[in-house]
Amino acid sequence: MLVVQMEGSCGGLDVARVCDALERQGRSARVVPWQGGFCVVAQGGREGAGALASCGGVRRVTGTTCSFPLASREVFPGTTSVELAPGVVLGDGSLTVMAGPCAVESREQMLRTARGVKASGARALRGGAFKPRSNPYAFQGLGSEGIALLMEARRATGLPVVTEVMAPEDVEWLAPHVDVLQVGTRNMQNYSLLKALGSVDRPVLLKRGMAATVDEWLQAAEYILAGGNQRVVLCERGIRSFDRSTRNTLDLSVVPLVKSLSHLPVVVDPSHATGRRELVAPMSLAAVAAGADGLILEVHARPEEALCDGPQSLDLDQFDALMKALSRLHGALGEEEDPCLRVAR
Repeated sequence: MLVVQMEGSCGGLDVARVCDALERQGRSARVVPWQGGFCVVAQGGREGAGALASCGGVRRVTGTTCSFPLASREVFPGTTSVELAPGVVLGDGSLTVMAGPCAVESREQMLRTARGVKASGARALRGGAFKPRSNPYAFQGLGSEGIALLMEARRATGLPVVTEVMAPEDVEWLAPHVDVLQVGTRNMQNYSLLKALGSVDRPVLLKRGMAATVDEWLQAAEYILAGGNQRVVLCERGIRSFDRSTRNTLDLSVVPLVKSLSHLPVVVDPSHATGRRELVAPMSLAAVAAGADGLILEVHARPEEALCDGPQSLDLDQFDALMKALSRLHGALGEEEDPCLRVAR
């Protein structure tokens, strides 16, 4: 593939000339809004790159065999930071923790949990209003009522809100009401949803599919990027394996691996990965040691009363203790100069 990065000051005529040159080479060209300007992505090999580099307005031409060029560190060697809300950034070297209940259940539950996680240092509030459940009779979420409660919790705490979107037709109406749109594991390859998220002005947290390869995961991110939305965060949440000792198998090897392949920030969800409250803290610490830019954790004021995922939810005291441990670990890692850790960071 060829990726032609245009100068930010270039005009539409320059872009059109590049597209014409690609078409003369027998390639189809796709123009993508990118970093205040444009990129042109074309199928095919590296041949002809020199002719394109001489076109007006071209900053750089990169040939790659990568199937996710816009997400690739080979094409974009820097590191992308994603602003979830003013002052809340993933990928800038800080550790961002998003916390809250699996599902929004009630006003009292939501406000108490939101205030608790804020007091302990969470930077964003997670909560599901629309719940994709394997069992059709299980609690499916409060829907639009749940969104209203999340908005109230945001007003009360100032925490930006992360919630899952399940269908393409929900993206347009939901985006103005929340700060981050989450794509769950079951929807990682819902291409209609990914395309809709490519055109929305909101960060997207993309969870890895429960049986997805790294390449499939990054190609899913490419769908969103190719639509013009550069604010994509990757989330490892465990993959399905033969072993049922834990809910899923947390693949922490992908944290440094994906960070070597992609410029996008990576967070980890140890709650869904393990399904066991007592494993959440050690796996959170392990994720940070592996180089994760952040964590998304399930926390409930009263986990024993939770309508879903209570066994994997921390209570507020447990979350507070974990946040203190994370702060100590992240501070120690920030002082570490061992070259073996540079890939992760």
